[in-house]
Amino acid sequence: MDYYKRTADILLKDNLDAFGAVLIEGPKWCGKTTTAQQQCNSLIKLQVPDNREMNQLTATTKPSLFLLGETPRLIDEWQEFPVVWDAVRSMVDERGMPGQFILTGSNSVDDSSIMHTGTGRIETMEMYPMSLYESKESTGEISLKALFDGCDDGYIDGKVSNMELEDLIFAACRGGWPASLYGRTPKAQLKVAGSYVKSVCKTDISKVDGVRRDEKLARKILKSYSRNISTLAKKTAVIEDVKSTTGSLAENTFDDYVGALERLFVIKDIEGWCPAIRSATAMRSGPKREFVDPSIAVAAMGLTPEALLMDLKTFGFIFETMCIRDLRAYSQALEGEVSYYHDRYGLEADIVLHLGDGRYALIECKLGSREIEEGAQHLLDLESLIRKHNETEKQVPLREPDLLIVLTGGRMAYTRQDGVKIIPLACLKP
Repeated sequence: MDYYKRTADILLKDNLDAFGAVLIEGPKWCGKTTTAQQQCNSLIKLQVPDNREMNQLTATTKPSLFLLGETPRLIDEWQEFPVVWDAVRSMVDERGMPGQFILTGSNSVDDSSIMHTGTGRIETMEMYPMSLYESKESTGEISLKALFDGCDDGYIDGKVSNMELEDLIFAACRGGWPASLYGRTPKAQLKVAGSYVKSVCKTDISKVDGVRRDEKLARKILKSYSRNISTLAKKTAVIEDVKSTTGSLAENTFDDYVGALERLFVIKDIEGWCPAIRSATAMRSGPKREFVDPSIAVAAMGLTPEALLMDLKTFGFIFETMCIRDLRAYSQALEGEVSYYHDRYGLEADIVLHLGDGRYALIECKLGSREIEEGAQHLLDLESLIRKHNETEKQVPLREPDLLIVLTGGRMAYTRQDGVKIIPLACLKP
């Protein structure tokens, strides 16, 4: 089976060169173990049922035995026995060499179960489901890095996506799960996301911390979250939506379930960017509701590609989630992160992509060509607001955006006369 190269490959190598151990976190089925196996020289899988009793005995008597083997040694699903963390930290200190261990985990662990943070010894990195470039569906003709580095004005012009609207809808429904790509029919590919949601609600949401949770309620919360995907819906609104089918739901119960889904890396909201260009009361700073992959929303709502083709308004929100997923993956290669901007005057940018060196792009996600003008105007208005702020507040100037981008589901890339770049999502790469 061929290995699909991931944007996390280079980051993992760089981290192994710099730190004694690297922890790869992310949702299950996103390819953490397979990616780690490309760079490890020995492996132990702690979740294998046949070895459970032996591993339990090792964990309680001499956990350092888990660490014996050629380095980098991969310890898969380390959270099964949290004592492994402290054993790794101690061994890293003892050996004093980089690149000793790779840990992978599909849920975060309560800090109370480990003695030391591992700061300076164990570096944490996240993995996401596959982007369109990683699944070989994006042409990759337009590089984010090249855009930030000041490529010539005609760099993107005329580049064309290979994906029609129907292809984008199918890709969103299928999701970026590696298991959905290898040798499966299209019908089989669409089943993977549904199985993922079923597993999360039936088993994982209780297993994550040993607290028994109701499968039906978990499904209803996921469904309500899905109906509010890519919006700034308040928590109270999502709770009310759940209550419309359950009759009652306490806020602390909702918080408990959402917290568990966050620890499983299923829910992955993005935070607001709050530059000092408006009064604090004008800013919308609550989280934008997002999943780690658009297929989770599709599966939770029981939708199909055919249904979404007839409901492009709903697909517009799901398309934004797909854009965010891909930009999260690409930002790893650029040492960046994503947020959003929105104020009560209606000025917005769906995504703000910040690089580690301070450069940033304002991005709108617009499915069709009729929405491009609106998206471009939002970006230009926000850029103008920043410039006006800098003219009046010379003591605290704010960096102006390096790029204005409208990501689309269309086919053709081009640069408008006002400088806004119109880029099909399926042309992009890091």
